Amino acid sequence: MYKIVDAAFWLEGLPVSDVREEALDWWHEAQHNLRQAKKNFDLEEYSVAAFLSHQAAEKALKALYITLKSRLPPKGQNLVRLGKTLEAEEVLDELKVLNPHYMVARYPNAANAVPSEIYSREIATRCLTAAEKVLEWARKRR
Repeated sequence: MYKIVDAAFWLEGLPVSDVREEALDWWHEAQHNLRQAKKNFDLEEYSVAAFLSHQAAEKALKALYITLKSRLPPKGQNLVRLGKTLEAEEVLDELKVLNPHYMVARYPNAANAVPSEIYSREIATRCLTAAEKVLEWARKRR
């Protein structure tokens, strides 16, 4: 059910033949990860919300990459690097906010502490806000 809604949102104004199925899959997962991030935020699972915010932005960028370049995106989770390939100057600051949370939000050795103990409401809020801006930018750009 969500895939149809998300696909229609992504396809708005584009001929169906111009969009690869992989782009729709990445977009669907970006939306799903953003919903998961918000749910974890409400549960006060701030490190998980931060990580899922990163994932939502990454998947939205990869959906856009596939749509614009008609090929699969490069492997990796570096949002800044991926954003530069998409000329994402408008959201580069948001990508910089999100970039560390792929590792730091999950691994004690990356965080130099237990992630679930050091993430705060404020940090998670910044991540969610950044992810929402990236998804909106990707939607408009495609």
